[in-house]
Amino acid sequence: MFYETQLKQALANKKQQHLFRHRRILGSAQGPEIDVDGQSVVNFCSNDYLGLANHPEIIKRFQSAADQYGVGSGASHLVIGHSAVHHELEERLADWVGASRALLFSSGYMANLGVVNSLVGRGDFVYQDRLNHASLLDAGLLSGAKFQRFFHNDVDNLVSRLKKQQSEADDHRHLVVVDGVFSMDGDVAPLKKLVSAVNQNPALLMVDDAHGLGVLGGGRGSLAELELTEKQVPIYMGTLGKALGTSGAFVAGSELLIETLIQTARTYIYTTAMPPAVAAATLESLEVMQREPQRVNNLHALIKRFRAGATQLDLQLMDSQTAIQPLMVGDAQRAMKLSESLLRQGFLVSGIRPPTVPAGTARLRVTLSAANNESQVDQLLQALDNAVREFPAASE
Repeated sequence: MFYETQLKQALANKKQQHLFRHRRILGSAQGPEIDVDGQSVVNFCSNDYLGLANHPEIIKRFQSAADQYGVGSGASHLVIGHSAVHHELEERLADWVGASRALLFSSGYMANLGVVNSLVGRGDFVYQDRLNHASLLDAGLLSGAKFQRFFHNDVDNLVSRLKKQQSEADDHRHLVVVDGVFSMDGDVAPLKKLVSAVNQNPALLMVDDAHGLGVLGGGRGSLAELELTEKQVPIYMGTLGKALGTSGAFVAGSELLIETLIQTARTYIYTTAMPPAVAAATLESLEVMQREPQRVNNLHALIKRFRAGATQLDLQLMDSQTAIQPLMVGDAQRAMKLSESLLRQGFLVSGIRPPTVPAGTARLRVTLSAANNESQVDQLLQALDNAVREFPAASE
């Protein structure tokens, strides 16, 4: 059939352009050493930044809650799926990030879709950093609002767009959306400057802190790192499946914001609540983070060690002080060859290609975890040096 021919050609084109993706099969729990496709490797591509995904106390809490609540929530939060442990987690998350209230979502993707589409629509405006996560970009496009993307971390460019669209008679909503930590570059948003910009050019500011929560601000996220408040950043989204080691997401903000989302966010209203056992496990994750603050400290020590070693080897790292440490490659084919070389040496590091990143900016996305140790970081650096020598850039 005609459509089959088209699909086959589209897949063939991806393979020819070195953009075809394969799923690896994980045969073990998350950790610094894992079993992938039957091979034992050192893991440097997970978002388990604090090494909590396989923490014994969190597992125990999950098992205990499953005995009490079962394995499924049975319904959406607004039907009969909102258990006592869900409610407790929302309260604890709000306290953890310094917000009035928090609301659980099934994933960060669903949280972003729900928030943006609840707050803006036709006739309104949404402004997003060009390097925002795909879920934020999709949310903006689906909202029906007039959608603009400003240059990456360029507050002046944002301000010029805000001023162009606003007037004294403007009664439409203006929503500015950024990642706190950018997932493919590892750099941070200039949040203090963004707060000033939205105050001078009335707009709401939303921060997706999926990769900042648990990593910055002593584990409390990007806002805590900069001592920003709910009043300055009224919409805060954090995920539970990265540094906290479980699954799901939450939005934090004022009483008014949360009640608005409960009534209007379709991705909250029309989806089954996360299993109560996951909520209970996340409560334990928060407790572990409080009991073991050294996890955040260890992570940052490894980040510094990795960057110092990469500088000595003249590896082209991007400007990041977070757990995401991308090595810029440029060419998609070379990025995959470098990733394959690392795998042969016993290290799992993802090669990231378009459309996840802009054309010509393929890279290796090294992610560090508090579960890694100094020896593993040093061995990775040696393996990276070997790989770069094996597959030099075309101009070298």
